Amino acid sequence: MHIHILGICGTFMGGLAALAREAGHRVTGCDAGVYPPMSDQLRALGIDLIEGYGTEQLGLKPDLFVIGNVVSRVHSAAGLPKYPLMDAIMDAGAPYTSGPQWLAEHILRGRHVLAVAGTHGKTTTTSMLTWVLEEAGLNPGFLIGGVPLDFGVSARLGSPVAGQARPLFVIEADEYDTAFFDKRSKFIHYRPRTAVLNNLEFDHADIFDDLAQIERQFHHLVRTVPPAGRVVVNDLEESLARVLNQGCWSKRCSFGTPTSDFCAVGPASDFEVLHHGRAAGRVRWALSGVHNQLNALAAIAAAEDVGVAPDRACAALGAFHNVHRRMEVRGTIACGAGRQPITVYDDFAHHPTAIRTTLDGLRDRLDAEGKASERILAVFEPRSNTMKLGTMKSQLPWALAHADLAFCHAGGLDWDAAAVLASMGARAHVTTRLDDAVQAVVAAAQSGDHVVCMSNGSFGGIHQKLIRALERRAG
Repeated sequence: MHIHILGICGTFMGGLAALAREAGHRVTGCDAGVYPPMSDQLRALGIDLIEGYGTEQLGLKPDLFVIGNVVSRVHSAAGLPKYPLMDAIMDAGAPYTSGPQWLAEHILRGRHVLAVAGTHGKTTTTSMLTWVLEEAGLNPGFLIGGVPLDFGVSARLGSPVAGQARPLFVIEADEYDTAFFDKRSKFIHYRPRTAVLNNLEFDHADIFDDLAQIERQFHHLVRTVPPAGRVVVNDLEESLARVLNQGCWSKRCSFGTPTSDFCAVGPASDFEVLHHGRAAGRVRWALSGVHNQLNALAAIAAAEDVGVAPDRACAALGAFHNVHRRMEVRGTIACGAGRQPITVYDDFAHHPTAIRTTLDGLRDRLDAEGKASERILAVFEPRSNTMKLGTMKSQLPWALAHADLAFCHAGGLDWDAAAVLASMGARAHVTTRLDDAVQAVVAAAQSGDHVVCMSNGSFGGIHQKLIRALERRAG
């Protein structure tokens, strides 16, 4: 089959393209931003890429067009379509489908799907679970919205092993909508036998009006889990309790509280895992933060559903190396003899809760290492659709509570970031130009600082700009 993918350079659609190519399909695609690293990864797989959405691509005559959710029916003020290829596909009556539906029908069918859903931690938890299954010799397939350091790729097919009733496939289960013609959440298509409900808060204000609408989508996911399947749920989340109170017809496995099926005892960097109140293993790793401790419990509980003993899962997590852009150290800048370096991190946090948990985890780690005097400089941009709309702007001072200094790049916002952060006083700095943000951080940074850059985009390459500027200053 020849498929042509619209929006191929997105994380999900790029992973889908890699899976389709590995499965033997001919794959081509287009996007408005065909650039590295995704373009290099796809071309290395023999996938031809086209810049833009020109109607001439209709002449490729694929068996099927696969449409990413970046594509819409939006027209300009002059009446011209933003995605003319989509209009041409529809006028021609050419066959098309969404990415999640194609994945469900051509990759996931016949597999034991383990789906990880939640507002936060999907990519990390999916990577943890995949790594646990890999270390157990189960050779899972996976599709992850990031690049796990332990695999170096975001997707692969995997293969069955002896004794498996069904080959395993782990997938990051996103609640964002499927396509312009299918407004259900992506995860509705995946039909998991093991579903992880990691947490649930309001997000995606561009498509959901309130939390209740998202809870309804999560309950649609619960409805697709078979009776013999398992729903793994975080007991700390009232929103998830409301979801399950709407009905659950599968086995349940809980985590998070002392009375849950799985719970943790001890600090996030070195904790004992209890299963039904009994010691089941210990996790010692380099990750920080209670959020990662909960992610680990979710992965352990999901892996147990496919036969991986908790002690073996704990041992595997001890060797887990996290994911690109999750508190990834991008550089350390020497500050002279006898002085601590400045460390620059890259993190994907963009929701206020994610920003807070990221900074809390770093502060806890520094305190545990006897480095309580070292400062945290938070550098962030409100880039997600939810934050651009200003839906959660009032939560930003709370999210930045553990930052000694906060630098907000507010270019292009329709709301006043300086007014929102005014309660932080001199701790908060707001700029509208990226270069000004870099200059402000460099002027404030001192020996021993931890500079955490947070965005769900590339942030204009601010990490390297900061590193170069700090190195010049040190030199």
